[in-house]
Amino acid sequence: MGKHILFNVLQVLMVMVFSPLAIGILNRLEEIVQSKRGPDIFQPYRDLLKLFSKDEVVPEESSWIFRIAPYIVFVGPVFVALLIPVLTSYPLFWAFMADMVGAGFVLALGGFFAALAAVDTANPYGAMGASRTRMVGFLAEPTFLIVFFTVSFVADSTIPFIVQQKWVTPLSNFFEPAHILLLFAFIMLILAEKGRIPVDNPSGHFELAMIEESKGLEYSGRAAALMKWGGWMKFFVLIIIFMNVLLTPWGLASTLSFRDVLIAIPLVLLKVLAFIMFLVIIESSLAKLRLFRISEFMSTAFVIAVIAMLTSAFTH
Repeated sequence: MGKHILFNVLQVLMVMVFSPLAIGILNRLEEIVQSKRGPDIFQPYRDLLKLFSKDEVVPEESSWIFRIAPYIVFVGPVFVALLIPVLTSYPLFWAFMADMVGAGFVLALGGFFAALAAVDTANPYGAMGASRTRMVGFLAEPTFLIVFFTVSFVADSTIPFIVQQKWVTPLSNFFEPAHILLLFAFIMLILAEKGRIPVDNPSGHFELAMIEESKGLEYSGRAAALMKWGGWMKFFVLIIIFMNVLLTPWGLASTLSFRDVLIAIPLVLLKVLAFIMFLVIIESSLAKLRLFRISEFMSTAFVIAVIAMLTSAFTH
């Protein structure tokens, strides 16, 4: 049990330490593709240090929701990191506290409080971005549920470690139509949940067009650092779920050996890098959708997930 707890701590530390690096690499690669110089890959770490060293200013009109939201946004991905296979292919101490539905609920809870906090400041741009965020979430959350239902048809479970063994490990399941369709739907969900192109442009800072970034406009100092760090960890956790649970469960530690767990760290980072490079290709090939076209994008993801569920139900 002692090693299980220690490995859980290592999983949390990996998500916390390397999530800013993942965003830094993503931003750097996008700048290179656009023939720009841009910041280096360690700029997110400098941003966090700068924000933690600054004073925090709280709007007078805000309530306790504004003050507590950054902590919920930060803690949510940390909790999910205890439930998913980040470094090991076997369940750890807290692996059965919740399934994929519970993990999705925890991640959605942070977004919900962040949207409430944006409205709580009485800043019109924050409320505008929060309403747009909830519109995207309203379309994304049913797709998440359909994805989980599809997984449960094949694996007879929604526990990530069990799904990993029964869904992807047998190579015969890897090329099934339901599996491939599910991967497409989940990629579209990641783009929507983290405000990436074509749903939102994370590099744009025009208040009237913001969606994801507008929720943190009024935060400063430590609260702003927690909001950014929590968002980066959520993005990293979604990549881990996609790669380690649904696509490539290989390269993880299969024994209780410290050596195997340490070897798994660079292997998992290579998989994250591969996904980031794929994401750069997607974002460099598409343009940002107009606001009212986002519903069509998310509806497409929903339909793909439903087809995957029906295909899985009739073939198993």
